Amino acid sequence: MNFFNKTKIKKMKKMFLTMALAVGTLFAATAQDFTVVTSYTAPAEGESYSVENFTNNLGIMYKCADNCSVGLVKNGEEYDLLARYNYNANLFVSLQAPTEETFDNLSIGLGYSLNVWKGLNVEPNYTLDAQADDAGERNGSFNLGLSYRF
Repeated sequence: MNFFNKTKIKKMKKMFLTMALAVGTLFAATAQDFTVVTSYTAPAEGESYSVENFTNNLGIMYKCADNCSVGLVKNGEEYDLLARYNYNANLFVSLQAPTEETFDNLSIGLGYSLNVWKGLNVEPNYTLDAQADDAGERNGSFNLGLSYRF
């Protein structure tokens, strides 16, 4: 007997993510240790620069341990889970995964955080898909990010 159909599971996932975002925002508002992150995406050929080049990948992270942060980041129309481990003051390893088929679409990144002014950081990083695609290739990309730590 099937107690849950696909629409109920999707509704439960949306409800869980909404509650997680609300609780995370509450923690972030009450604590002094959260970070807003974004990555710059270059416009496609023939398109012009706009604010969306910076806001398509906007996210928030909460520092849950000395060197670990977790959060959500916007990926187009969807939200991805984001985790970051700070190896030292500047070097970090990140994991980003969508909420559906999480381990099939996991991305691993390595980056450097350069403080430019009172909590504002420029973060060049390289991300690589954890699994190869159907053609047997692992897609990687160099990204330029910004973060602001409150």
